[in-house]
Amino acid sequence: MKKYISLIFIFGFLFFFQSCSSQASLDSKTVDTLVDSEEFTFYAQRANPMNYEVINAIGSIQNAPAARMLQLDGSYSIELKKNNLEVVLPYFGRMFNASYNTSDSSYRFTSKDFTIKKSQNKKGTWTLKIKPNDVRNVDEINIEVFKNGKAFVSMRSNDRQPITYDGYVSKNEEKPQDKDKL
Repeated sequence: MKKYISLIFIFGFLFFFQSCSSQASLDSKTVDTLVDSEEFTFYAQRANPMNYEVINAIGSIQNAPAARMLQLDGSYSIELKKNNLEVVLPYFGRMFNASYNTSDSSYRFTSKDFTIKKSQNKKGTWTLKIKPNDVRNVDEINIEVFKNGKAFVSMRSNDRQPITYDGYVSKNEEKPQDKDKL
């Protein structure tokens, strides 16, 4: 009897994790269409700071996770459109040119002047290198999009240590137009 209970527990455990892992996945044709059109949104689920001082400081907080990855609440994103790049991402790490303005402590900017270089490898993984020309502190944004829609973003800055984010890509949300402005 114990043998059957343990088998049921193991299969239930595996089924639970399988269903959790497939929630944010897309089929490869949808991913190819999104990336090829250069109009999609990256939603950050986790941040991975590169500075061990930050990781140790976060780890010293009571009830803080011991992992290097910081769970995010889903409100952070990179929205890419044909003529507009909107970035709203948190930053955890060392800034070399610190500012007293708290709005400069994260990545929050809109760029209208940027270049994109994209390529796809043999396994179907897309790599996008985005260089915003009208933002002073961001040198390059690298987005790696896998066939299932999962994505990995690394931010390279002129005045900060690098940071990476894990998440997924999705179709841009349609924002309702204000009828008074038309």
